[in-house]
Amino acid sequence: MTDTSMRLARDADRRIHEAGADDEPGVSELGTPLDLLLADASRGPIRRFLPGISGVKFAAGLARHPRTLAGRTLGLGAELARVQVGRSEIAPHPKDRRFSDEAWAKNPFLKRTLQSYLVAGEAARGLVADAGLGHGDEQRMGFIVDNLVEASSPSNNPMLNPKVLKRIIDTGGGNLVAGGRRFVRDFATAPRVPSMVEPDAFEVGEDLAVTPGQVVLRTDVFELIQYTPQTPKVRTVPLLIVPPTINKYYVIDLAERRSLVEHLVQAGQQVYCISWRNPDARHADWGLDTYGQAILEAMTTAQVISRQEQVAVLGICSGGMLASMVMAHLAATDDLDRVAAFSLAVTVLDQHDAGLPSALLSHKGAAASTRASRDKGYLDGRALAEIFAWLRPNDLIWNYWVNNYLMGHAPKAFDILYWNADPVRMTAGMHRDFMDLALRNALTKAGGCTMLGTPVDLGDIDVDSYVVAGIADHLCKWESCYRTTQLFGGDSRFVLSTSGHIAAMVNPPGNERASFQTSDSNPASAAEWLDGARQVNGTWWDDYAAWLAARTGPERTKPRKVGSARFEPLCDAPGTYVHDR
Repeated sequence: MTDTSMRLARDADRRIHEAGADDEPGVSELGTPLDLLLADASRGPIRRFLPGISGVKFAAGLARHPRTLAGRTLGLGAELARVQVGRSEIAPHPKDRRFSDEAWAKNPFLKRTLQSYLVAGEAARGLVADAGLGHGDEQRMGFIVDNLVEASSPSNNPMLNPKVLKRIIDTGGGNLVAGGRRFVRDFATAPRVPSMVEPDAFEVGEDLAVTPGQVVLRTDVFELIQYTPQTPKVRTVPLLIVPPTINKYYVIDLAERRSLVEHLVQAGQQVYCISWRNPDARHADWGLDTYGQAILEAMTTAQVISRQEQVAVLGICSGGMLASMVMAHLAATDDLDRVAAFSLAVTVLDQHDAGLPSALLSHKGAAASTRASRDKGYLDGRALAEIFAWLRPNDLIWNYWVNNYLMGHAPKAFDILYWNADPVRMTAGMHRDFMDLALRNALTKAGGCTMLGTPVDLGDIDVDSYVVAGIADHLCKWESCYRTTQLFGGDSRFVLSTSGHIAAMVNPPGNERASFQTSDSNPASAAEWLDGARQVNGTWWDDYAAWLAARTGPERTKPRKVGSARFEPLCDAPGTYVHDR
């Protein structure tokens, strides 16, 4: 480790440690969803559901509103009485698949059980609102209460779920035996959540990540993949994709006709993509500067091979944060003219009030988490997968609890879920640096942090930018993504997909229900932007390809081969690092 990097590490550790000494007011408004995951991953599963000081405030808030509490209690009792005499009209949402079996509506006992659950859950959630908590405490308590309510659903009980009861009769209990085996296998090792896909459902390089290409550069930190052109002519300026650092890169190259890489290559783009190494304890010191330098190396390689002075850059999630810091570094060193266009997908740079996950982040949690990763040398990606799941318990926990353990079925083969279960470790140095950025919301302040020795000022990034978010994203709140348009200095095109965090990225043509919203202006308020936005049918992939084509130069005859004399191909895509576990 260099003297400079040692000093930066000490400074970051000091800031995190000092922040941990006192949870000052307003902490609930700091941190992105990514940073919640990074802070929470070192904690045990039980500790995540302990309310702490928020629970004390919750109890005190209810005590301050005795009439409201009494009214809520009386209302609960009255509605439960109507349930018992068959006069309640409460019913689950028509699209709630947990209660799709007709027995929930026709069997008197099951109907009353279901209605009682719905009434009690509604009352429990109402108590959180009645307590009059601040934003952060309300979000924390809401998270805990929601998880408790979802866990207590009668559909999770094998003796109450009619589908499970029928399955027991049909199999003579064989479903519970098979489910028990799956339960033991799943909970024997991390992440201790139900499997969402079988470990052998896909094979990277055979079913996934199959767009033709070759690795043209391998360093200790990454491999660089150059994809084989699929059109007679290509745009002169290449595109470099910077994927997340906590997942494998192939979310943008899942399968044929579900690959953003394939779509862009077939649109005439020259595409390069970084495949990060899966680090271990030997690489504990790698931090923001290490990965920033890697992005610069990848840019240079793409420029040399394509013989161009410019490159376009697309950053995704945490890769987008890194890429943005690198862009600011290039601006500070008068080298930003290397970049023809800059794009971000599902990336939060302004970490103020980033929704539920940010509210769950605390300074003390961040300090404890960085200490744990420092001792181990890295943050285990499997722990992150567990936290992802508990943020959406209905879809990612209890759905598979019923399917895998109670029904005894194997989970369906779904490429996105396979990718989600194939995580990457994060070095202790990177973990520390990301937490430091979060606690200070440093990217929103000119000079609030540095990249490769230069101060970061996102306002100096004056190249055209394309920013994508998902309106249903539970990890990167779209309003937080939108605020990026107010941070950059150039013209930004903001696009809001109808999808969630991952589905916003995997958004291929052919889906008749796909659409996105965009606008010709970017007012200060996200709500104002949404009011003035227009809806466009189809996928943003086509819109992005057209936007990119206008900024990546004229067409030229495609290169005769991949690589160059200086960067000879090393192996076929998807390379070797993607297979590291």
